[in-house]
Amino acid sequence: MQYRFITIEGNIGAGKTTLAEMLAKEFEAELILEQFADNPFLPEFYKDQDRYAFPLELFFMAERYQQLQDSVQGRLFNNLLITDYLFSKSLLFAKTTLKQNELDLYMRLFRIIYASLPKPDLIVYLHNPVEKLIENIAKRGRSYEADIPPEYLESIEQAYFTYFKEIQEQQRIVIIDAKNMDFVHRDIDYYNLRRILSQEHKIGITYL
Repeated sequence: MQYRFITIEGNIGAGKTTLAEMLAKEFEAELILEQFADNPFLPEFYKDQDRYAFPLELFFMAERYQQLQDSVQGRLFNNLLITDYLFSKSLLFAKTTLKQNELDLYMRLFRIIYASLPKPDLIVYLHNPVEKLIENIAKRGRSYEADIPPEYLESIEQAYFTYFKEIQEQQRIVIIDAKNMDFVHRDIDYYNLRRILSQEHKIGITYL
């Protein structure tokens, strides 16, 4: 693996955590997973987004920053690091959920924090249609996710694609059509993904 810091991204229910875990196990990489279950505002957010969006997003940003900062300070730089989230997703979700005055304050905090963090060598985004995302969300059976509206998932994906276009001159981004993939149960799908990650990619967006 020629990259030292890889981020696996995707919408809610895309399978990013599962893939990150599989890759980290095979390559004996350091793994950082998003601790979404620790966010006390998450169940309430899905019931009342307007009320709980701001504390939810602040908590997520603080947690992600602490995880990455701790890793950077204690990391051996010849080791592979894999995360199942892009720190910038904090801003993407905030732009989708926050009111303008809340977003203005959030962005001021985000810019200060973001400048001090390392950026991934490769970003891999697992793209799935909303119908498959909803199916995957239902399969994992988290009660607080049961009422996520399709419109919310669509808005999150659009936020990702808009952001990728903004950073395509600075980052390697690979967007993978994963709607027909089952990398957990079909070895060929996993090996194809692993092969893609081991290839050299140019700065910019690559669609596969």
